[in-house]
Amino acid sequence: MIFNLMGWHMLKSEGVFKLLKAGKLIAAMILLAFMLIAVTSICYGNAAEPPSIIIIVNNAPDDLEISVGSGNTYVKTNKTSNIIESYYTFYSRDLKADDGYTIKVSTAGSTFEILLEEPLRTYNNIFTLDLKNQKLTAGKTLARSVLLVTLRIILTLLIEAVVFWLFGSRNKKSWIAFLVINLITQGALNIWINGFSPLKGYIIVSLIFGEINVFIFEIIAFLAILREHRPIRTFLYVVIANLLSLFAGGYIITVLPV
Repeated sequence: MIFNLMGWHMLKSEGVFKLLKAGKLIAAMILLAFMLIAVTSICYGNAAEPPSIIIIVNNAPDDLEISVGSGNTYVKTNKTSNIIESYYTFYSRDLKADDGYTIKVSTAGSTFEILLEEPLRTYNNIFTLDLKNQKLTAGKTLARSVLLVTLRIILTLLIEAVVFWLFGSRNKKSWIAFLVINLITQGALNIWINGFSPLKGYIIVSLIFGEINVFIFEIIAFLAILREHRPIRTFLYVVIANLLSLFAGGYIITVLPV
């Protein structure tokens, strides 16, 4: 009985000690939080690009210059190039007119102007310049979008098909499921990406976000449909295939136009 009482008191003392120790830790954390809140400092970070006019030119000649302005005031656009096209960008900080803008295009010793009367309603206003016909069209051309979306889907399907084969998928039904599921997911992902600005910016972050949604959808779809292998093998296939697609897609975006 005496030993039991002694043991009880020892346990009780140990419990009180632990409580006191935990209380000190919590108090220290609260004090640290107050100190962090009380200390102020100036922080700097990168802001997003300002609203802009982006003009896409396919196979732009080296001497092509584009200026945007109104009246007698013109500002040259910033030029960036990709494999097959160039982008001429004009930022909103220089957009001062209220009655439209004039696009002045100069190349090969000739100059022509296009009046841009449409109000700028979106954050990045995208236009496509047909240099041969001297025509400016709002947005990306349908042919361009179809070509690039199709090309990205085909490249992604080839990569994932190799992984699917290496994981031992030989059943015809499995390959039909693979094709249907990937056409849905990759089609939706690439059509969504096509809506972004052709200037790369933060598109890699958007690609990662999109791939996460694709991964979740494909996990559910493949596990529900495929019966050729055990679920764990199907799960590993989806993980590896989507990781490779993410890295390949990130590289493709840096090389091909968006």
